[in-house]
Amino acid sequence: MSRHILILDLKDDPALIADYEAYHAAGAVLEPIVRSIRESGIEEMEIYRCGNRLVMVMDTGPGFDPAAKAAADASDPAVIAWEELMDRYQQRLPWAPAETKWMEGERIFALSDQPGIRHGTGPASNDTQ
Repeated sequence: MSRHILILDLKDDPALIADYEAYHAAGAVLEPIVRSIRESGIEEMEIYRCGNRLVMVMDTGPGFDPAAKAAADASDPAVIAWEELMDRYQQRLPWAPAETKWMEGERIFALSDQPGIRHGTGPASNDTQ
């Protein structure tokens, strides 16, 4: 499984942000959109918001191909309509190319890559050894 972190901004308007969240509430996303996500090999997807910044966490299976997903989306009328609707609420990051909405985040830290003390073994832990 691979993890992808994607970042995008919403237009900084509380009413638009509320509408965007309503479109993404449990059970609110249209079935053809959910199906296109799942059929592409995306196994889990979550979106988090802080202010008007969105962070998408996307876990994909071994068969996921971003280029194939983009091509399928470009020819799917339901996805095209969804993306046009979402354009009302979304704004690209200032450094994003004009054709790119969600920008891939670059991982700069992973606890598992750090040497040294492991959880529960250091002086700051509550272990009484």
